[in-house]
Parts: sequence; C-alpha cells; structure tokens
Amino acid sequence: MNKRQIKRRQNRRKTLRTIRRLGVVSTATFIRPVTTAVKTVAVEENPLKHREKQQRKHSVTQDSKNKKPNRKPKKWTVSQFPVDSEEGKSRFHDFRLPPGLMHGIADLNFRYCTPIQQEALPDVIAGKDIIGKASTGTGKSAVFLIGIFARLIREQQKKRKNGTPRALIIAPTRELVIQIAKDARVIAKYLPMRVAEAYGGTDYERQQKNIRNRPVDILVATPGRLLDFSRKRVVNLREAAIMVIDEADRMLDMGFIPDVRSIIHQIPNKDKRQTMMFSATITEEVSRLASQWCVNPVSVETEAERVAVETVTQVVYTLTRDEKYQVLYNIIQSDACDRVIVFTNMKRDAKRLNERLRRDGINCTLLTGDVPQQKRTARLESFRNGRIPVMIATDVAGRGIHIDGISHVVNYTLPYEPEDYVHRIGRTGRAGADGISISFADEESSFYLMDIEEYIGEALPCVAPAEELLEPVVRKK
Repeated sequence: MNKRQIKRRQNRRKTLRTIRRLGVVSTATFIRPVTTAVKTVAVEENPLKHREKQQRKHSVTQDSKNKKPNRKPKKWTVSQFPVDSEEGKSRFHDFRLPPGLMHGIADLNFRYCTPIQQEALPDVIAGKDIIGKASTGTGKSAVFLIGIFARLIREQQKKRKNGTPRALIIAPTRELVIQIAKDARVIAKYLPMRVAEAYGGTDYERQQKNIRNRPVDILVATPGRLLDFSRKRVVNLREAAIMVIDEADRMLDMGFIPDVRSIIHQIPNKDKRQTMMFSATITEEVSRLASQWCVNPVSVETEAERVAVETVTQVVYTLTRDEKYQVLYNIIQSDACDRVIVFTNMKRDAKRLNERLRRDGINCTLLTGDVPQQKRTARLESFRNGRIPVMIATDVAGRGIHIDGISHVVNYTLPYEPEDYVHRIGRTGRAGADGISISFADEESSFYLMDIEEYIGEALPCVAPAEELLEPVVRKK
C-alpha cells in the first residue's frame, strides 16, 4: 500500500467518525434509496385509487371488445314517400322508377305529373323519339331528365370513360344550360351519375377540366362551346346515344341550327340513338328538322298558353308613353309587389330604365345579352335570393330562368312575337303560386295586342291605370 492509498483510507475513517458524532447522513450515499422510497410511497399513498383506475381500464377494454359496430342507416324505400292515387292524375310511382331516382323526386316533392310529364314520360323511358310542344314552366325539363336517368341506370356501363357523355342536352342560352344542369344534379342526388355543363362566356378552363379528366354521364351545353370542346378533343360524342334539343324554335331564331347539325354528325346515327326535341312552337322549320333527325317520333303537345292563363292574372294598361314610367314606379312601390321582372324589347331601353329607377331609389339590376357571364350569374343569384327585388331584362331572360316567388311580370314594351309574351309571363305563377302579368299598351305597343290575343286564344282585359298609379314619382334627394 503506497502513501496515497494510506492517506485516502485515513480521510475516509475521519469522515465516518465525524458522521457518527454529529448524526449527519451523506446525501451522496443515500440518494437512491430515498428516491425509491418516495416513489413507493406515492404509489402506496392511495392504493384504492390505483386499484379503481386499473379496474376502469380493464372494463373499457372489455366494452370495446364487446361493442357491436354501428349499424348502417336504413335504406330508403319508395314506401317512405306515399302519394295517394287520384283519378285523372299520374304519380311518378306509376312508372316503376329506380329507388335512387325516386328518392331525388321525393326530395323535390314531385307528387303528381304535369300534363306534359304524364303524356311524354312513358315514351321517353321506353327510348322512343319525341317531339314535344311545351313552354318553360310546364315541367318538360323533368320529363327528359327523369327519362334519361331511368334509361342510363337500366343500361349501366361497367366502365365509364372520361370526357365521353352518354347523353347530350343542347340548349340555346347559358342561363338555360346552367338551370338544366342544376335540376339534373338535384334529381340525381342519390344516383351514381355525373352531370357536366359547357357554355360560353366564362369558366373555360374549369369546364374543360371537369369534362376531360372525369367520367361524364350527361353533358348539358350550348352549341358553340360544345363544338369548340369537340374540335379540341376535350369531349368525345361517339357514345352519346341520347340527344335532347331544348327550345328548338329558339335555336332557329338565334341561328344555331348549323352548329347543331355539326354536333349531330358526331353522335350515333338516328337509328342508334334516342332524339328528343322540345319547342314552345312547332313551326314548319322545326317539323322539317324533326323529320331529318328523328325516327318515327311521338308528338306530344300541351297548351302552354292555357297553362299560363290558368296560373297568371293578366291585365293590360292602356296609357301614353309619358305615363309608363310613373305607373311602373308606383307598381314597384306598392305593397303587393314583392319581386318583379320588367321586360323591354331593346337593350338600350333596358339600360335607360335601370339607370332611371336606380336614381329614384329602386334597388334593381340589369340583365341583357351584353352583360358578362360572371356578372349575369351574380345578378341572377342576387335576384333569386331576394337581395335585389327588381330585374330589368330583355328577352334573354324570357327563357331558361326558373325562379320561384316572382310576384309580377311587367311588359314595359309588348314583345314583337306572340310566343315571347307567353315565355315572359311564364316567369311568374310557377309551382302552383299566383302570379300577375301587367302589360303597357302605348301608342306603339298596342298594335301587337291582336296577334297576342289570337295566339293565346282569348281577349286580354284592357283598362286604364288607377289614379294612385298615375301619381308623380317622388324624387330622391
């Protein structure tokens, strides 16, 4: 043992003697036993709590093992949408439609068929070609949409191709395309079907992507945008075995028939497809087109003008041109007027009227053919949800706009064509509600009354405006 070791042992002994004399415990010597003791005490301090905790943990584990999986919600059945049979009326139940399709119809509360639906739906479902005479507001959109979905479900494809629609619906205006596509999505809410639309004016890239990159069952389109997408191979029309041409007379008026012909050349031949044409008027030109595009078509007609007469109260105010504005202003300001569309024949007249009403404190908006699509959509939505109660429009809004709750339609200028009168007043009195149509017959417009009365088959009541309607306009400061 060397000196260093001896010195270390002496120091240790000296420390132990000091500990014994003073009663001090070295921290370094007893740190581990003390820590262990604290832990042991912490556990044993409340053994009941510890035991209960272990029991709860065990019971939760057992419950999770014994717990049954959540049951799936009950499958919807037609019995959940009871509709009593009524003599002379057809129910949608009578057509034995698939449950998913009936579920969408039930959500819309479509209980009984309208005349055009009752007459045309069996032939549409059977795959027959149709020529239907019916204006907007008679339920014709539901005819071809329900019929198309019923057929597509029955002929369900195993593999659906991107950008290759199985059914094609052509409409003349963007507004009508948007409305038909919206109706289709609501009806097909519970079906494995996809609806896409194509129309000009806006959303070019988005529409292109929605069609090219995903399967499409029904494509609703305006002719121009559809041809553009076809040329760029965004869409393939070879499998479009169902073709609907809506507002065929309007297609003729707007010069779209050459574009429609180009589209028809790209779809299956007429003996291998179902073709449906709907028009408010069946003119000679419409009949000639039907003979070229259809095979033994079934003709279905409903008296659209009779429907309008039954649901809309019509009145004609005979007045001077100078009195028209103050009568219109007082009609809008009356308590009975909730939501109103005011029609003019010319865009410039609509713009002037819109500006004048706004200067006089009327919250109104303008809808004409030269308004950009995004603004048109925004203005229609503001009118639909009631933020703006008055819309000034040309005949671009006469067709394809389906907005419930329009209390009044005012023909500030009577239309040149009698059928446009029916389309205009068809904006009100929808869904069984009462509507009021007021027309102004001034020194110029009165000459169109005779043709309108002949077209609708009855005389229109012509009266002078009441005195309160002739009160001067209160100018806003």
